[in-house]
Amino acid sequence: MKAVDSSYAHYPKQAVPRGLLRIGTSSLKFYHVEKPGEPVLEAVDHAARAFLADEGGHAIGLDGDHGFVLLHRCGKDFHFLLAAAWRGANELWEAVWHRQGDMPGFAPFPAAYPQAHGALRPTFCVWELGAVIHESAAWTRFLASPRGDDDLARWREDWYAGQV
Repeated sequence: MKAVDSSYAHYPKQAVPRGLLRIGTSSLKFYHVEKPGEPVLEAVDHAARAFLADEGGHAIGLDGDHGFVLLHRCGKDFHFLLAAAWRGANELWEAVWHRQGDMPGFAPFPAAYPQAHGALRPTFCVWELGAVIHESAAWTRFLASPRGDDDLARWREDWYAGQV
């Protein structure tokens, strides 16, 4: 099979809710995606939150948006930082940064991938999709509601936790 190298061994990870991140008037649910026993380090979590509150939030133009963040630990010292905002009522918009090793902060993840073919580019991996699927359903429930303050509060409290 072309897409999966024969040496690949898949293993479970988990989505861990880490609280609501408020940036100005925006609310983002913050998740860690990690292998059990290999959590995202608190220093990396703090750096990601600070980055989003400063330059990352400005880069994506957060202004009253609602969405979620996935801080995904990939191996020993590589992290993806994926910020997703619901826009146009039902569209999920995403920005991707990364941090590896002793990088001082997060940097935009390259738009051009050596393995990319034509217009096809990676989006979410199977582990990230566990939280994404839940968040899609949660936002759909919000859209189907009267969308008042109580409905928005219910959305803010609707989290996924578990194996992905």
